[in-house]
Amino acid sequence: MNEHSSVKDRAEGKFHQANGKIKEDAGRLIGNQELEAEGRRENLSGKVQDKIGQAEKVLGM
Repeated sequence: MNEHSSVKDRAEGKFHQANGKIKEDAGRLIGNQELEAEGRRENLSGKVQDKIGQAEKVLGM
């Protein structure tokens, strides 16, 4: 892996975090528990992807 890969992982991770937060808030607002849970999952997966990108950068992968 290279610097580009870690930047890409971090950018995608941030995107998924934001998208997940929007879904979570929308689900809560309209009372849709399924959408809210989907948003939480996407937000969490984005956080994991962001952390992977950070680790790749630190490790020089």
